[in-house]
Amino acid sequence: METRRQRIISLLEERDYSPSELALALGLRGKGSVKTILEDLRAIQRTLKKEGKVLLIKPAECRNCGFRFKPEIKVPSRCPRCKSEWIEEPRFKIERRR
Repeated sequence: METRRQRIISLLEERDYSPSELALALGLRGKGSVKTILEDLRAIQRTLKKEGKVLLIKPAECRNCGFRFKPEIKVPSRCPRCKSEWIEEPRFKIERRR
């Protein structure tokens, strides 16, 4: 039986996912589900270095003004430029390091 983090790694090796999509794919529900996924992604990022893999991050982006956030493992709540809360979540994918 795979752990939740092993399952996340398997999913991210296939294609990119947002934290909300990962929570749905794993059957996590509730207020803290995205927070749990983000914590898992931070831990996964540290372990991947030992395996010769890398966690790619497509940064979050404001759907209102197009502002691109830093590529980091977090979901911003508000755009610093236009103050909109209409934020596209970051997307994550795992690839082998070249």
